[in-house]
Amino acid sequence: MTTVAPAAAQKAPQSLQQNLRRWEPWALVIICLLAATLYLWGIGSSWGNTYYAAAVKSMSRSFETFFFGSLDAAGVVTVDKPPMALWVQVISVKIFGYNQFAVMFPQVVAGVAAIVVLHRTVRRWAGEHAALIAALVLALTPITVMINRDTNPDTLLVLLVVAAAYAMTRAFDGPRSAAWLALAAFLVGCGFLTKMLQAWMVLPAFAAAYLIGSRASWKRKVADLSIAAGALLVSSFWWVAATGLWPDPKPYVGGSTDGSAWDLVFGYNGFGRIFGGSNNPGGSGGFPGGSVPSGEPGGGGPGGGGGPGGGFGGQPGALRMFGDQLAGQISWLLPLCGLVMIAMLVTGVRRWRARRPLDRKLTAGWVLWSGWLLVVGGTLSYAEGIMHPYYTTMMAPAVGALTGAGLMQLWRWYRRPSGRSWLLLPLAVATTVAWAFVVVARNLDWHGWAGYLALGIGVAGVAALLFRRREAIGRTGLAVGLAAVLTVPAAWSVIGAVDSEGVVGGTNPMAGPGESMFGRGSGGGQLPGGLGTLPPTGSGQPGQPTQPGQPSQSGQPGQFRPGGAGGPDAAGGPGAGGDGSLTDDQSKLLQYVQANAGSLKIPLAVEGGSMGAASYIINSELTIVGMGGFGGMDDAPSVSQLAEWKKAGQLGFVQLGAGMGGFQPPAGVELPSGLSGAMNRMNGTGNQRGEWVKQNCKLVDSARSGLSAQITEQLYDCR
Repeated sequence: MTTVAPAAAQKAPQSLQQNLRRWEPWALVIICLLAATLYLWGIGSSWGNTYYAAAVKSMSRSFETFFFGSLDAAGVVTVDKPPMALWVQVISVKIFGYNQFAVMFPQVVAGVAAIVVLHRTVRRWAGEHAALIAALVLALTPITVMINRDTNPDTLLVLLVVAAAYAMTRAFDGPRSAAWLALAAFLVGCGFLTKMLQAWMVLPAFAAAYLIGSRASWKRKVADLSIAAGALLVSSFWWVAATGLWPDPKPYVGGSTDGSAWDLVFGYNGFGRIFGGSNNPGGSGGFPGGSVPSGEPGGGGPGGGGGPGGGFGGQPGALRMFGDQLAGQISWLLPLCGLVMIAMLVTGVRRWRARRPLDRKLTAGWVLWSGWLLVVGGTLSYAEGIMHPYYTTMMAPAVGALTGAGLMQLWRWYRRPSGRSWLLLPLAVATTVAWAFVVVARNLDWHGWAGYLALGIGVAGVAALLFRRREAIGRTGLAVGLAAVLTVPAAWSVIGAVDSEGVVGGTNPMAGPGESMFGRGSGGGQLPGGLGTLPPTGSGQPGQPTQPGQPSQSGQPGQFRPGGAGGPDAAGGPGAGGDGSLTDDQSKLLQYVQANAGSLKIPLAVEGGSMGAASYIINSELTIVGMGGFGGMDDAPSVSQLAEWKKAGQLGFVQLGAGMGGFQPPAGVELPSGLSGAMNRMNGTGNQRGEWVKQNCKLVDSARSGLSAQITEQLYDCR
């Protein structure tokens, strides 16, 4: 019988650890390459959110449009967000030219950079293995993959707040802690200029982590936080103040009620998102009483025609993240994160009661990431205003950090020779895999194999973990368990990236089988709050919403027309959420405008905002104004401004009937207050402009112009 000497027995694990250390840098490289592949796949064939893609082109035309983030090259109205994310895309366009790849490429860079920065942040706190798991989780979070393949500002926002978290961990100790803290605040302020108050949601967690993690005296901590607060306010509000001080004439700030960035900050993009109102349709609503009447479609959930829940993100409440709209986007690892946070809280309380010292930096890390997840997740869960599923990508870094550090902590407890804490690891794997199967089982017709695969791998992993006598089997169980909990989110991420019908989600990118307003690919999608369904884009017919209990009808002028005038073949063209292409009729319209009004300041203005004008802006060098901002509700241009343009001989043609102007809810549907206010405002400003155009301009004759009747029925000559 051969025996192994103690020295040899100890040498093998050390050799294994040395081999692992050599592979650790390459593991991060592989994760980044995986993420880059998912983000890059097919992005050269889509403009993403055409609202922002059109603005990027307009912003590249002059410094003023660049600075304000103007939707149109004339500087009439801005996008409804601060322009920092678009500034980056404009720089890319200046380098590579205006094309789909140039617009999308900064999103890929920012998405991969966020993975690297998260890895570095978690490594300082919880070690290399936890950091690699965190990076992998962020790379394979379905909604993060989808939003990083789009032009929305959330990708840059995530990078900025993760970078701020890194600076925060550097501020816990060292001679330059105040400078690192100020840098963290500055980066959050940059996040504010990317998506306003959403960036500030991490501040409570940051402040608590600094107070716990810093060795400085309380007096020094207060002083450092005061300096950081100053840096935060300056970096957050300098652009807002500059737009207010800029002399007239200047662009109208889209999404505001008075044309100012201050109103946008605290209204539509501020408290309106949390409490509803301020033109923020979301939360509950739909049919009176929050339910669908008997016999109407879509009765499966309160307030939602054709789908559960109300609004884009489901009903507000504690279980919102686990509902049909959001579960497949972000919730896959929330059971594991919840179990880890509870276990760490219990451990901390026990140590405190026993008067045993806590590791300051380790505790601060748990506070930072747990606070991040709880505050951001809680705010999004209870938000009464607009709640797009892709907002949840803000939770993904915290989910990754807690998953990585949590699994490593559970592994340490698993290896204890006594006690029952070792059971937490197999319990966490089993619970997380079970939840993944529950989510997949809601629609097994859509790649249900992923749920069964995760279940099979999970059973194998848990079985291996239950055999504790041999560490090698336990290590295998840990690896298999990690594979099990990531199987379904990885599958959804890959499918979302390579799905030819949903290369990029447009206005409302989503992973999985869910369809939503202006959502993925060519599906019809749901209107929020029980308003029915949209006909599939690409049907070739102008459309209005399919009212509950009624078939889709041909759209009449002024009715809701996704993408401008009801679909890719309609006059308005696919605007926000469409693919940004033009039909033959639309191309002929642009040629007609170029020939007859190309030298004017405003050759063409389109009612319905970006929903009607985005495709024209993307595909033309003409100065085209999308009247009303995003969806036509902004008072820009005003009737008086239209009159000034006409008097000065600067206005060419105006196309009416695009966007959402004139939309009326189905009979028996009570609109939520925010949606009702938005529709009233939209119809009011749009109708005023429309009446002025009809009274002061001439309808273009189809026979004389050579344009189709569908184009000319709403096209007016204002020269």
